[in-house]
Amino acid sequence: MSDYSERPAQYASAPCFAHELTCTENGFVAVDEETVRDVNRWRRAERDRLIKARPADPAERRRMTEQIVAGLNAVLAELRDPVVSVYWPMKGEPDLRPWMRQLAEQGVRVALPVVETKKQPMIFRQWTPQAKLVPGIWDIPVPAEGAVLTPDVVVSPLVGFDAACYRLGYGGGYFDRTLAAMTPRPLVVGVGYGRTAIATIFPLPHDIPMDRIITEAAPAIVRQTE
Repeated sequence: MSDYSERPAQYASAPCFAHELTCTENGFVAVDEETVRDVNRWRRAERDRLIKARPADPAERRRMTEQIVAGLNAVLAELRDPVVSVYWPMKGEPDLRPWMRQLAEQGVRVALPVVETKKQPMIFRQWTPQAKLVPGIWDIPVPAEGAVLTPDVVVSPLVGFDAACYRLGYGGGYFDRTLAAMTPRPLVVGVGYGRTAIATIFPLPHDIPMDRIITEAAPAIVRQTE
């Protein structure tokens, strides 16, 4: 397959239409502002609904998370010495902290995403069980210090997801912004609960699909590529 990213971009629109375009990995595409507003309004409502749909029982969450971890271990078994970015759980997300500790004890380098500047791509700072944590954006704990790593695998929490592996997140755009800036692209694995599957997130040009989605249900969803 040709690497179109190395070719000079060619656009049909005159420069005066630039404000109507959004740059994607496939070039510039037209975006209807009213459609964007409608999708964002729908996403806000859907986001609230799906967060409330997460399992409330801690024992049920642990059981589901164990099944998710089994799927993640299967992914890592395919790779050699990967650097793995995980996340610190909030709002009833699958709690992968025990898995993070297991990885670190096995010698795997684990990282957490850190927002250094709002509305900019995140960095990934190494985490260990002994790491000093400080409140980050939304008061999510992040490592206060440590090496900045380039992950081979990025594990991303899902508010919702669809069969095309598009992720509905919290609306800040940090994962999409970060993944768009990463070269080479890591393996991106979304994790969440099967009950938060939806027909579509109505993807917009800036939305970046996950490579795989793992829930407590098997098998994992794998993104279809041409």
